Amino acid sequence: MKTLDSIPISKISRASKLVSTGAKVGVNYLKYYGDKMVNSEEDAKNRLNKNNAEDIYDSLKTLKGSALKVAQMLSMEKSILPQAYVEKFSLSQFSVPPLSPPLVIKTFKKYFGKHPEDIFDTFNATSVNAASIGQVHMAEKDGKKLAVKIQYPGVAESIASDLALVKPIAIKMFNIKGKDSDKYFKEVENKLTEETNYILEIAQSKEISEACKHIPNLKFPEYYEEFSSERIITMDYMKGEHLSEFVAHNTDQEKSNKLGQALWDFYMFQIHNLRKVHADPHPGNFLISDSADLIALDFGCMKTIPEDFYIPYFELAEPECIQNPKLFTEKLYELEILRKDDSEEEITFFTAMFHELLSLFTKPFHVEEFDFSSSDFFNQISEMGQRYSKSTELKNMNGNRGSTHFIYINRTFFGLYNLMFDLKAENVKINNFKNL
Repeated sequence: MKTLDSIPISKISRASKLVSTGAKVGVNYLKYYGDKMVNSEEDAKNRLNKNNAEDIYDSLKTLKGSALKVAQMLSMEKSILPQAYVEKFSLSQFSVPPLSPPLVIKTFKKYFGKHPEDIFDTFNATSVNAASIGQVHMAEKDGKKLAVKIQYPGVAESIASDLALVKPIAIKMFNIKGKDSDKYFKEVENKLTEETNYILEIAQSKEISEACKHIPNLKFPEYYEEFSSERIITMDYMKGEHLSEFVAHNTDQEKSNKLGQALWDFYMFQIHNLRKVHADPHPGNFLISDSADLIALDFGCMKTIPEDFYIPYFELAEPECIQNPKLFTEKLYELEILRKDDSEEEITFFTAMFHELLSLFTKPFHVEEFDFSSSDFFNQISEMGQRYSKSTELKNMNGNRGSTHFIYINRTFFGLYNLMFDLKAENVKINNFKNL
C-alpha cells in the first residue's frame, strides 16, 4: 500500500482538500445527468454513488483524523447510506494508507522525545495497521512482542475545524434544524477530543479490561504506561484476525455462537453494570484469536451513561411501555424525542415513527434468546431506515431531537447489532450477563 510522507495539518490546507473534492463531486453529477439520459435511472445513480464514494474517501483517507473518523461512523449506518458509500467508508475501519517510515520516526521522536530504538529492542517503522486517528507498529522489549500505536500528526489540533467543514453535510443528511443544534456537534467534538488523549485511553482500557476480564471467551491486551505518552500507546501485540476477515471465511456455527455470546455479554455488562460503554463497535476494534476468543481493542471512545438517561432509555424498550400510549409518550418527552414546542403534526408523526422503530429495534430484549443470524430482522431494520431516509414528510420537520446521549448510545447499539449479524450468532442468551 502506498505510504504518506505528509498530512495536511493547517486549517487552510485541509479545507482546500475538501473544496477540491467538492469540485470532483460536482463533475460526477454532471456525468450523472448525461448518463441517465441514455441509461436507466437506477444504473446511473449507482455509478454516481460509486464515483462520489471513491472521490470522497480518497480525500478523507489523506486528511485522516476526525474527517476520516466521521466516515468510519457513517460506514456503520448501513440502513441510511447507499451501499457504495458503506463499502468504501468501511475501509476506514482498519485499512488506510499509513505514514511513511521516515515520518513515523519523526512523529515518534516529537511525541516521546526519543528515537523508538532508544526505548525498544526492535521497532518496525512500517505500519501493520493504519486507521483514522493513529497507526500501529510492532516492537519488542525483553523478548515480549508489543504493539505501538502512534497518533497521526495534527489530528488533535484539527478536530474543531474538521467538524466545521463537515457540519453542513451532517445537517443536511440528518435534517438537523434549530438554534440548539450545536449541542449535538459539541458531543461529537468532545468525544473525538477524548479519543486523541492516549493517556485517558490507557486509563479507560485498564479500567474496562479489569472490570470485564471475568467474561468468558473475551481477552484484552496489557498496557504499558512507561512506554506510552499523550500521543503514543504501547500494549501487548495480540495475534488474530480482524472480525470482518474472520466472518468472510468462517463456517463453524459453534464458533459464531461462542463469539456472539462473548460480544453480547461484554456490551450488556458494560451498559448495565458499569454504566459506561465502548462506543466504537466496528470490526477493526475486534480480533479473533486462533482459539476463537474475542479480543477487544481501542478504548479511546467510551461513553458514560447518566442514570437520568439510562432509566427512561431502557424503560422505553420494555413491552409494557411500548404498549401503553400514555407511558410511551411520557418517556418520549423525558428523553427529548418529543419537544414542548412541537406542533400537533410533529407530535403525531414522531410518536408513530418512534413507536414503529422501537417495536422492531427492541425485539432482542423481549425474549430470553435471540437469533442474530436472522436476515428478516436486519432486512426490516434496513427497509425502515431507507423508508425514513427518503421520507419527504420527515424532511419537512425538525429532525433536531433527542438527548445528546442518543448519539453514542444509538451508535453503540447499531454497531453491536451489525457485528452480531456479521458473526451470524444464533441462540444468544440476552440476560446472560446477569449470571457472570
